[in-house]
Amino acid sequence: MCLSIPAKVESIEGEMAIVSVGGTTYEASLQMIDHVEIGDYVLLHTGFAIQKISEEDAVETLKIFEEFEDLNQRLDEEEKTTGNRIT
Repeated sequence: MCLSIPAKVESIEGEMAIVSVGGTTYEASLQMIDHVEIGDYVLLHTGFAIQKISEEDAVETLKIFEEFEDLNQRLDEEEKTTGNRIT
């Protein structure tokens, strides 16, 4: 299974871009996709932009990631208070 995250293209220089995810920036190779512009959203996987996506899809996916993070935090807190490991 491979995991990619939505990232917004902040700048482009040649075949490399600076992309941002939640305020953190990363370098991303643009070799695998064509016609990327500043402001576009891409799926980022191991330093490569692998697909362009719409802003709406990017926002929705990041929202789901936040929901998972919230759930993980609640489960961690429950584990701490009950002493039970949830598997």
